[in-house]
Amino acid sequence: MNIAMTVLTMVVLGAVIGGFTNYLAIKMLFRPYNTLYIGKWRVPFTPGLIPKRRDELAEQMGKMVINHLLTPESIQRKFLNESFQNEMISLVQKEMENFIRTEKTPSELLDTLGIPDGQAKVEKRLDQFIEEKYESLMEKYRNKPLKMIISQNMLEKFDSKLPLISGFILQKGIDYFSSIEGKQRIQTMADDFIKGRSGVLGNMMQMFMGNINLTDKIQPEIIKFLENEGTADIVTTLLKKEWDKILEWDAEKIEEQFDKENILSMIKDYAGKVINLESFFETPLAQLTAAYRTEIIGKIAEKGVNLLGNWLSTRMDTVMEKLRLQEIVRQQVETFSVVRLEEMILSIVNSELKMITFLGALLGGIIGLFQGFIAIFMK
Repeated sequence: MNIAMTVLTMVVLGAVIGGFTNYLAIKMLFRPYNTLYIGKWRVPFTPGLIPKRRDELAEQMGKMVINHLLTPESIQRKFLNESFQNEMISLVQKEMENFIRTEKTPSELLDTLGIPDGQAKVEKRLDQFIEEKYESLMEKYRNKPLKMIISQNMLEKFDSKLPLISGFILQKGIDYFSSIEGKQRIQTMADDFIKGRSGVLGNMMQMFMGNINLTDKIQPEIIKFLENEGTADIVTTLLKKEWDKILEWDAEKIEEQFDKENILSMIKDYAGKVINLESFFETPLAQLTAAYRTEIIGKIAEKGVNLLGNWLSTRMDTVMEKLRLQEIVRQQVETFSVVRLEEMILSIVNSELKMITFLGALLGGIIGLFQGFIAIFMK
């Protein structure tokens, strides 16, 4: 009976000592949080190991994250993973669809981004672009004739249009002289002609003409002249000659003839009418993108995600270097309170630490058992 009690006592004492020792060692990893003093004498093993080496822990955690967890290679694999890309494409498509279906106008969207008067700024930038482009082109072509500036294809097209232009001019002349206004104009000119011929010639003309209306005789002849193919050839030839003269002008002469400011104003007005910025900025985005919605969502989103993924995968080293993740992790850990740091570590390894305590008790109990047997044999 005494032998059994001796062995049991040794086992219990060994288990208690082993378990308590491990428990104390684990607690000393974190406790005490601060250095303790008795007078001027610092109590040994204070503060605990982790509070004492928090800065070093922060540094090592930063290195661990960069070197073993968030490595460029692991992130590259994630970005290039087909499943991940499909998830990102779906997400981008959903967000893009919500965005382009908004009833807000581009002007309102710019206001929300802190860019007021977006239309005025774009118009100003467009005017600056036109002026810069104009100066650049004039600097290059100012002393060159127009025939060297205009492309051969454009010159041929214009030459081919000359007969149409002459036909248009003659048709307008026919329409005018066939109208009441044109007839009245002929009458006025005929009356002025006769009145201007005084004396014998005037009297003879009035005697021979009698009551005949001179306008009725002249009007058909003018129209017949304008309808004649030869007249069209004459007008076309004249237009061709004048056009050839203009082609010999230097670009500088064009600028002098029409004035630089007038040319720029004309170009700006034309660009403004073509682009119609006011309509663009005041039209809801949903309406602007209605015709292209399927293509934007179906193609642009997919290509955008793929391009971004490929770009990031080839430059991940640089991106991570710029992000300074190691520095971020170190700073975050340094700002943790010791209590928060203890909670974080225990939340990860609490069950393992408890097992270490139980293992200490088990080993202490086994050692106590052997000590009990040794004590018995020593007797």
